[in-house]
Amino acid sequence: MAHVKKKLGGGLPELRTELGRRGQTEVGWHEVMKSKRVPDAVHAALATDPDLLLLWGGDGTVQRALDTVARRKTPDVPIAVLPAGTSNLFASNFDIPHELSGALDVAFGGVRKRIDVGSFNGERFGVMAGVGFDALMIGDASRRMKDRLGRAAYVYTGLKNLRRAAVNAQVCVDDRLWFTGSTPCVIVGNVGDLFGGITLLHEADPCDGRLDIGVLHADRLSEWARLAGRAVQGRADASPYLSTTSGRRIDVRLSRLIPYELDGGARGTTKRLKIRTKEQAVTVCVPETSGRPDEHRGPSS
Repeated sequence: MAHVKKKLGGGLPELRTELGRRGQTEVGWHEVMKSKRVPDAVHAALATDPDLLLLWGGDGTVQRALDTVARRKTPDVPIAVLPAGTSNLFASNFDIPHELSGALDVAFGGVRKRIDVGSFNGERFGVMAGVGFDALMIGDASRRMKDRLGRAAYVYTGLKNLRRAAVNAQVCVDDRLWFTGSTPCVIVGNVGDLFGGITLLHEADPCDGRLDIGVLHADRLSEWARLAGRAVQGRADASPYLSTTSGRRIDVRLSRLIPYELDGGARGTTKRLKIRTKEQAVTVCVPETSGRPDEHRGPSS
């Protein structure tokens, strides 16, 4: 299944060539122009009972495909991500190479890992769900800005949106009140590396049956700058402006409507988050080096 507007290496022509070179000649081909068409394409692909579902696209493509596959009641088909596009947080968190040959090596010769997904108001996600200034921050960090500034682009857009996003929140984790007060951002992660490689949730593990949650306490620009600086250095967990925990059931009530995002994609506004863990919901192809006991090798090419 391929999002035709996303690029990787020599594009889809190179993908066809590589598949042929690896002896993969009987390949179903489904293309979409927009991410919202992904579910229909995935359903069409799965109707042929494939051994493997190749996903060509960015995090929006992957998120919608995960949502579709995780809802199936029949045994799932392993997913192999070919990280085309500008945002590939899912691939980065699972060490999937951002080049075509390496990604195909993982697809056909890596290992299969059963992972959890989160459910946000009924929609599945593989990386994160966030409400508040993270949604504003991601939306304002243009491709050009990220190319020029790297991770610092998120520091800049975070400073820009911090006060705009402040909201009163009540957070319950596994049916117990965990946080109440003002915050510019509540974020829930299935994995730890968010915002272009910045690690916020150091304990997050997509195979532990839990989701990690972070609440920001920074309400001044200087405080956000300090937290962002630690995050860029990989030390966000040492900041007094970030509180974290984990759980299987997370409920958030907000004092007003604010923007939210799933896996880095804008979804509109909300006042309530109902987030649940869906344990071992999908199987993904990952490099051999992860070496977990619940993994097994995929078919060789």
